[in-house]
Amino acid sequence: MREILGRRRRRLSRRKGGRPELINAALTYATEWRWPVLPGAVADPQGRSRCGCPDPECRTPGAHPFDPGLLAATTDARMVRWWWTNRPTAPIILATGGAAPCAVSLPALPAAHALAALDRRGTRLGPVVASAGRWAILVRPYSMEQLGELLYAKDFVPGSLRFHGDGGYLPVPPSETGQGAIRWERAPLPGSAAPWVPDVEAVVDTLVEVLTRTGVSAPEL
Repeated sequence: MREILGRRRRRLSRRKGGRPELINAALTYATEWRWPVLPGAVADPQGRSRCGCPDPECRTPGAHPFDPGLLAATTDARMVRWWWTNRPTAPIILATGGAAPCAVSLPALPAAHALAALDRRGTRLGPVVASAGRWAILVRPYSMEQLGELLYAKDFVPGSLRFHGDGGYLPVPPSETGQGAIRWERAPLPGSAAPWVPDVEAVVDTLVEVLTRTGVSAPEL
């Protein structure tokens, strides 16, 4: 029965010009890993640098929730199938925090240096999400109090370092947004269990250090 449903989903996606890997990935996140997801605002097909949302100056086209809003994120398989059957090219948006991982993101070039530094220090990492402009390291859920204490102890926190915590969101692979493809820089290991991710404390010191050293302190897309 599962195989029949899988073939049917692929036919539906192809008929609507969609990508079957999107619905399959969304179902993996929601049903196997128990990460709440929802469809993002699709980039305007007439110009992928423009967003399908009402904001004509949207700075993250296709990479954010719109309709439905973030509170609709779910792990319900029926809802996920319905969304991506009707919106087969919609990006997959992960609602961070709660039962799902949080994330720390930074511009792509210093992110590559930071991952190399973390590897040299023997820090174990989980999945890392990459877009053309930014990379995001998935970490265990943290509270605002925990994050506040961690950052308060630092002399300086670069503005280009972003925290996707409870109530936040992150586009995840294999989505396509107005800024290009969302991919895995460090892919999850194969298997049905949710991927292992580190504590935020394990990565923040190195990220701050690299951003400070490279001088990338201003916010970037």
